[in-house]
Amino acid sequence: MNLLSVQSHVAFGHVGNSAAVFPLQRMGVEVWPVHTVQFSNHPGYGDWQGRVFDADLIRGIVAGIEKRGVLGECDGVLSGYIGGADIGEAILDAVATVRRANPSAHYCCDPVIGDVGRGIYVARGIPEFMKERAVPAADIVTPNQFELDYLAGRESKSLAQARDAVKAVHDLGPSVILVTSLHTQETPEDAVDLLASDGKACFRVRTPRLALTINGAGDAIAALFYAHFLRTGKVGEAMARAASSIFGVLTATAEMGAREIQIVAAQNEFVEPTHTFEAEDLGA
Repeated sequence: MNLLSVQSHVAFGHVGNSAAVFPLQRMGVEVWPVHTVQFSNHPGYGDWQGRVFDADLIRGIVAGIEKRGVLGECDGVLSGYIGGADIGEAILDAVATVRRANPSAHYCCDPVIGDVGRGIYVARGIPEFMKERAVPAADIVTPNQFELDYLAGRESKSLAQARDAVKAVHDLGPSVILVTSLHTQETPEDAVDLLASDGKACFRVRTPRLALTINGAGDAIAALFYAHFLRTGKVGEAMARAASSIFGVLTATAEMGAREIQIVAAQNEFVEPTHTFEAEDLGA
């Protein structure tokens, strides 16, 4: 499997491509990373160096790959955080280029917009771009609960409301949806839910809530879910495998007391998870 991954990148730590590429490679997936930004570290530290790349650079790198004559072997495109809507348009151009070479290629969009408790934290214009341009172009989307509510234009306080919100996002275009970090009225305080839907059936995975807040977990689980879904074609199985791996990595991170997600130290979790979770079939 070959995937083009267009995301942010940090030299120190693991977010964006630095959280997605290695787990995919550990699974045996060939990844062609294109960086939308190059930072020294996650901005959450309060100080960083680097810059956001311009859209022409993204287009140029993709054009260079195209000249190698390999895009027909590309199984899909994965995108995450973008620094501006112009970069988003360059990503959609890349998706169109890949689909011309391989009409069966899938586009997975992690619509990074914001988070519960933080609200919107991306630049002006990006939330609208995600809802109006990126999500409708995607086959697969992986929003968190805040992003699900924004895209659906409704709240997901209960499981029934969350399922209605998922249906509303399906109506925007994507055929497959993974909702991460979901907490509804039915979710125990010591747990976290994930919800996956292919428009025909809906599945839930519930994992224990770990006492840590870490960057990069969403980027990693989106990549894992995408790869597992392309391999199996089953949203429930793909979600369960991705959740099992990430729970193992986060458990190791918590045990080590680390600030950065420990994807290298706990890399075996991507192929042989310590904890295995099953997907609950919620029906149509």
